[in-house]
Amino acid sequence: MDLLRSEPMQLVQLIIPIESAHRTVSYLGDLGFFQFKDLNSEKSPFQRTYANQIKRCGEMARKLRFFKEQMTKAGLSPSTRSMMDDDVDLDNLEVKLGELEADLIEMNGNQEKLQRSYNELIEYKLVLQKAGEFFQSAQSSAAAKQREAEAEQRGEGSIDSPLLLEQEMVTDPSKQVKLGFISGLVTREKSLAFERILFRATRGNVFLKQSVVEGHVIDPASGEKVEKNVFVVFYSGERARNKIMKICEAFGANRYPFTEDLGKQFQIITEVSGRLEELKTTIDIGLVHQSNLLQTIAYHFEQWSLMVKKEKSIFHTLNMLSIDVTQSCLVAEGWCPIFATKQIQNVLQKATIDSSSQVGTIFHVLQTKESPPTYFHTNKFTTAFQEIVDAYGIAKYQEANPGVFTVVTFPFLFAVMFGDWGHGICLFLATLYFIIREKKFASQKLGDITQMIFGGRYVIMMMALFSIYTGLIYNEFFSVPFELFGPSAYGCRDRSCSDASTEGLVKVRATYPFGVDPKWHGTRSELPFLNSLKMKMSILLGVAQMNLGIILSYFNAKFFDNDINIRYQFVPQMIFLNSLFGYLSLLIVVKWCTGSQADLYHVMIYMFLSPTDDLGDNQLFFGQKFLQIVLLLAALVSVPWMLIPKPLLLKKQHEERHRGQSYALLHNFDDAVEMESHHGSGSHEEFEFSEVFVHQLIHTIEFVLGAVSNTASYLRLWALSLAHSELSSVFYDKVLLLAWGFNNTIILIIGILVFICATVGVLLVMETLSAFLHALRLHWVEFQNKFYEGDGYKFQPFSFALLSEEDD
Repeated sequence: MDLLRSEPMQLVQLIIPIESAHRTVSYLGDLGFFQFKDLNSEKSPFQRTYANQIKRCGEMARKLRFFKEQMTKAGLSPSTRSMMDDDVDLDNLEVKLGELEADLIEMNGNQEKLQRSYNELIEYKLVLQKAGEFFQSAQSSAAAKQREAEAEQRGEGSIDSPLLLEQEMVTDPSKQVKLGFISGLVTREKSLAFERILFRATRGNVFLKQSVVEGHVIDPASGEKVEKNVFVVFYSGERARNKIMKICEAFGANRYPFTEDLGKQFQIITEVSGRLEELKTTIDIGLVHQSNLLQTIAYHFEQWSLMVKKEKSIFHTLNMLSIDVTQSCLVAEGWCPIFATKQIQNVLQKATIDSSSQVGTIFHVLQTKESPPTYFHTNKFTTAFQEIVDAYGIAKYQEANPGVFTVVTFPFLFAVMFGDWGHGICLFLATLYFIIREKKFASQKLGDITQMIFGGRYVIMMMALFSIYTGLIYNEFFSVPFELFGPSAYGCRDRSCSDASTEGLVKVRATYPFGVDPKWHGTRSELPFLNSLKMKMSILLGVAQMNLGIILSYFNAKFFDNDINIRYQFVPQMIFLNSLFGYLSLLIVVKWCTGSQADLYHVMIYMFLSPTDDLGDNQLFFGQKFLQIVLLLAALVSVPWMLIPKPLLLKKQHEERHRGQSYALLHNFDDAVEMESHHGSGSHEEFEFSEVFVHQLIHTIEFVLGAVSNTASYLRLWALSLAHSELSSVFYDKVLLLAWGFNNTIILIIGILVFICATVGVLLVMETLSAFLHALRLHWVEFQNKFYEGDGYKFQPFSFALLSEEDD
């Protein structure tokens, strides 16, 4: 398959017998090479033929969500090993799901009632125990006081004592005040407010006794574990009782009856304990039954869920088809790749046979001027690179695909900015972990950031490999140079240069065979040379990639038979760009090869200001002055060449078309009707020459200024590389070496930890993200704007493989 161009597409019409429509669409979904067009776009979802079936699928999806919630509460997960049951169809599944839902709802209702009763009895038992302690304590205290009074009476007393005692004994019992009480539980956090409100509402005419319950209590109403206190409120009068009842309701205090009779208390406690044991046994049996049912559901859940999703997507697709006048066929239109024609026809034939239809599906290719969707056949390696391009814009049909070049250029430009083979190895090892365990990660639901890293694992792997390569060229391993490919070509002239200062270095052996000589990293005085190397290399890479973009624009124009763009866009653009920046690239290479000391800044500036002046020491080769004048004139001529001819030729073509001197070949009557409907009344509109000219003027100015700004933009390769190298050097010199110099183990360990954290956090995370974004900008703006329109739309076939996990 051609990766540079999208797959050739065709518009197809399918006439499907209504009895085989469902199976046909299902088989096409399994194949995944047919994109249906919506032929009922004017209808609302409720007006379409299969709206009721979609509603049924939505209801079944709701039941499956309910099952999943219940399984999650029970700590169960759907089984991934369930086998597809061919005997289950949509109707049977709908009935089965309804029965299971009813059973689960009934079980949940019974469990909730039993659990509520169980929790209420637990609270009741606590009230009986704690309130019983209150009354026992009070009775014991009263008995003790009575015994003290009797002892005092029998002892020595005053003359008045018998009279007072007799007065007490003859008091009328009907005049004694009878106190009532209310017992229950209140949450501990509300107990102080509860006591305060009771005191204020009754003006202090109540007596409240509280006892803390150890541990948590499950509230019968909410089912949550809370801390509670047992309370007993003593009151006098019906009005006080009504106020207390309302306050208890307001605070959510659960009230329970209590008797003063000790015998009845023990009897009730015994009954409550027996009832609790019975409820516990019943609840356990119910939970076992519910767990068995949920395990059965979990075993078939994935199968049922997938079946419902498939059926819903099938009916959604069937709603996009139109019904013919005979009400016996469905008419579908859609796009498919030409290479999949045979597969689609085989699927249609199989659907006809399996549905026992008397009539087969008619496969008819339509002629159209509508722009087809764009489809690039990718794999797990190229998908991430293609998504980088698609994030900018989907390629127009048959437009040159930048993704082919992005596979190499994107990680390479990243590596130019990130070049360090130590950091590259760390990045590669991290990515290798995702690649080795990709099957496990692919089956898991990952977080947003982890999923993004996992999806781009092959992009990061290429970035790491290219970073190792450029790091070897820069000769930087965590900013430290190594003599990997042999000794340095430079040595000391005498013993005075033992500190490796550049003034005493001379070339003593052959040039370092690969990459930058280790001595170039030795002192700061050598850094300007290394920086100059990176800066000029950035210009060379930028001009090369921009030339590639213009060449691709030529191939686009050639493919679409656009001779005007070839003659009056491609040629002047190449001339303009290479007359200036291509010539600058040539000077850089010549200077490297000859070792000249010419000032390239001076050469380029005075090429415009004084093109006829003598070059002097800045002359790099014979005939340079004459060549500069020719290139300058070519650059000046290329600007009106881009601006003027194209609008004039477009105007001429328009006039010839309406004088009948230019015709388009029509293959059949349908083409004629389609062209007529496409042009309509607009085909005889006036040609707006001024509008076309202004558009071309903007395009010309954009290219001329863009050629300068884009070339300068590629200097970010040099700037980011310098920043990465300097940061790495600072962490190495000011953290690791500084800690090493203290000769202290603790300081050394701290220094190593700080160095690792700084390297990972700043250089391997932040710098990776920074270089990635800059490489992304260079591709989207500086490279793709030369040829890539990106105004197409993606081929989105009906495929069961694309069903989302969250799609209901």
